[in-house]
Amino acid sequence: MARNKPLARKLRLARAHKSNRALPAWVIVRTLRRVRFSPVRRHWRVSKLKV
Repeated sequence: MARNKPLARKLRLARAHKSNRALPAWVIVRTLRRVRFSPVRRHWRVSKLKV
C-alpha cells in the first residue's frame, strides 16, 4: 500500500484498527458470559479489508 494515503482510506483503516480488539471485561460480566467474543475481530493475514 502506498505511503501517502487518501484521508478517507486512512480513516477507514483507523476505524478497522480500533474495532479489532477484544471485548471489554465488563461486557462479558454484564451479559453473564452470553457474549464472549467480538464478531468484528479479524486477522490481518487471514481476512482482508475492502477499503
